[in-house]
Amino acid sequence: MRIGLALFPGLCQLDMTGPHEVLVRLPGAEVDVVATGREPVTTDRGLTIAPDVALTEAPQYDVFVMPGGPGQQDLMADQAWLGFLRDQAQGAQVMMGVCTGSLVMGAAGLLRGYEATTHWSCHDLLAILGATPVDRRVVIDRDRVTAAGVTSGIDGALALAELLHGRELAERIQLGMEYQPEPPTRAGSPHTAPPGLLSDMRAKGAALYHARRAACEAAAQSLSSH
Repeated sequence: MRIGLALFPGLCQLDMTGPHEVLVRLPGAEVDVVATGREPVTTDRGLTIAPDVALTEAPQYDVFVMPGGPGQQDLMADQAWLGFLRDQAQGAQVMMGVCTGSLVMGAAGLLRGYEATTHWSCHDLLAILGATPVDRRVVIDRDRVTAAGVTSGIDGALALAELLHGRELAERIQLGMEYQPEPPTRAGSPHTAPPGLLSDMRAKGAALYHARRAACEAAAQSLSSH
């Protein structure tokens, strides 16, 4: 099984490395990290990651994962990436979006008519791209899997492992990773975070939200012209 994961400047690394840790454990998995070129790429928090394959060299994948991060809105107008995602979707068993990577998939027209999720801070923007936003950590709709923010990518990849190979293998991978989160606080969701904290986070992220909204509206307009 050939699995590809996207890498781009401004990526939130856990959006990609979390699913990578799960999917590389699938039987017979051949996993590539795919970027525009072969040069190392710097993520949003300064981690440098080297890709395996350049966009123009990438084969058809059985599974392709589109992560998110602050650099995501630039990809929503990048015709090379959008065309690549459309081409991959024609032959892939599953296309997966993690966090705001779901918005990039939406910009490629891959979520029109699908239920989907993304990071809580921009969940409503999915509707602009023709998707039905669903408030769940992982959403599976036919050949699309989407995961909410950042750490949700691990859950999404485990759900994908179960979808492809059954529950026992997903459980084996989970146990091998000792993935049983017990955070010391309960602020990991807008449903459980203190209201004042949530309000402050929304205010501090307002500029990024509006940039993402503008990218979604531009992408939706481009899709409607095709």
